[in-house]
Amino acid sequence: MKRHFMMFAAYNQWANSRIYDACADLSEDEFGRDTGAFFGSMLGTLNHMLTADRVWMKRFTGEGDAPATLDAIIHRALPALRVARQAEDKRIVAWVDSLSDKALAGRFSYMTVTDMRTISQRLAPALAHFFNHQTHHRGQAHMILTVLGRPSVPLDLVYFQRTEEGRAFA
Repeated sequence: MKRHFMMFAAYNQWANSRIYDACADLSEDEFGRDTGAFFGSMLGTLNHMLTADRVWMKRFTGEGDAPATLDAIIHRALPALRVARQAEDKRIVAWVDSLSDKALAGRFSYMTVTDMRTISQRLAPALAHFFNHQTHHRGQAHMILTVLGRPSVPLDLVYFQRTEEGRAFA
């Protein structure tokens, strides 16, 4: 099971890098333009992805910053946001790598952001949600790029598995 989640941590890092690469030449207007995505713009979507990761990592580890709202804007400029994203992705990869099978089979408890309830659940299904959530919002980021007339960004897991980074997991 650990290898499965290590693959998703590596995939998450790879796919995020590809999205950020595709955003690198967006103008400030394009980056902030409301395209109808759930968090409006690329600015809102990428910030939400980082916010949600920080919230979950705080729940998982008890460490780090966790914004109080899911629509928090951590950085308005793409370069600073990218640096923060890269740091969080490295943190995620290292944390998943540190997990034991016992930890993955165990439970953890946390407080929800939206309605302040205490939840207790098994770690492995929560990790599945964690990585699936990223995939969901990267799909929205892909849609935003499409709306802005930008080229497609291949993000399929199997495509990752065919890369140098992903071959170890194929």
